[in-house]
Amino acid sequence: MTYDIVFKRIYQPITIEDGARILVDRLWPRGKRRESLALTDWYRDASPSPALRRQYHLGEISAEVFFTRYRGELREAPENLIPLMRHARQGRLTLLSAARDLEGSHLPILGEAILQALYQEDAADSEPASPPCFVDQVKPE
Repeated sequence: MTYDIVFKRIYQPITIEDGARILVDRLWPRGKRRESLALTDWYRDASPSPALRRQYHLGEISAEVFFTRYRGELREAPENLIPLMRHARQGRLTLLSAARDLEGSHLPILGEAILQALYQEDAADSEPASPPCFVDQVKPE
């Protein structure tokens, strides 16, 4: 199965094609009223932790270290991806952020983690949950 996850700045115009619009920043975007955003949800649990975010923005850690640690945070709390996975299964999922550079933000890593979790779940669902029953194929003696 294929999934449609896109990234968009919160300041970009709202379109019908957006599908589920989920803000995945820890902080509320400046100058934006909730009513004007047409959000499906504001989901902070999948965004980088406050400590990690602070270290990165203060320049204490590099982008590479930030991305590595953020991947670790997502690996340690896979349950944080479940609400986003539900939206992705229903159609297009638009992950929203106030970041100026979306490709350099946490969104690509989050999108990758969501897709990986979805494909792992799909693979697990394709295997039979229990062995098949062959009772109708057994000949009575």
